Amino acid sequence: MADFHDRPRAAPALDPDLLDALVRRALEEDVGGGDVTAEVTVPPDARALARIRQKAPGVIYGLDLAERTFRALDSHAEIVRQVEEGIWREDGPVLDVRGNARALLAAERTALNFLGRLSGVATLTARCVREIEGTGARILDTRKTTPGLRMAEKAAVYFGGGTNHRTGLFDEILIKENHAAAAGGVGDAVRRAREQRPDVPLEVEVRSLEELEEALEAGAPRIMLDNMDLATMREAVARTAGRASLEASGGVTLEALRKIAETGVQFISVGALTHSAPALDLSLLLEPLP
Repeated sequence: MADFHDRPRAAPALDPDLLDALVRRALEEDVGGGDVTAEVTVPPDARALARIRQKAPGVIYGLDLAERTFRALDSHAEIVRQVEEGIWREDGPVLDVRGNARALLAAERTALNFLGRLSGVATLTARCVREIEGTGARILDTRKTTPGLRMAEKAAVYFGGGTNHRTGLFDEILIKENHAAAAGGVGDAVRRAREQRPDVPLEVEVRSLEELEEALEAGAPRIMLDNMDLATMREAVARTAGRASLEASGGVTLEALRKIAETGVQFISVGALTHSAPALDLSLLLEPLP
């Protein structure tokens, strides 16, 4: 059964003003009143080539933020991308930046922080997607994102091959345990939501097969199976019989993904994509220019 969630989604649109604001705040935090080390060691007119290199297998994402970081400190910086975002590779050159040496050094850590963090999210997503290849299930992200970086991290999930869930509280109805309790139960919560906002995508969390039956009876188009074991998930898939799409959620690990996908659920949400992804290992080396 198709629902709002089955529709293909494009990569999250990243507002240029938001990206510039992120860069500005990050540089204010790191550079502050100036890079005193570069100021006392590097001539003000010195120029250099900064080469960023990928040192571990993974997927690069976040070049836009990295580039904006360098240009925020040197508007005339010459930047050449050496890699396509969203492609798995073992290692290699990522970005070449020519410009004022002091500016390159001041921007280095902030640019690498953005790039390493977002590439780490894309890389973990790609690993998860590989684990369930051929099952028909899709990997979803969650709202467990770094404050202020949600749209960038969701874009990283997309470029890693994952599927974006709701952006925030405003664009999808997701009835969870506390909402259901306040509404008088899973079924009542679903019915009220469908009556009041039939135009908004709806999903409901269930913790048992009994709550699953309530959700199905109320016409929920998508149901989240919260912290269910594999046997219960398989039973939930059998009972649902295509009347709704099912999402597995809660305590999902990379090692467990394949078995979860093989239960027949359509979606698996993985909070770790954005709350626990290790940064991808990157380095920047500076070469003085004449």
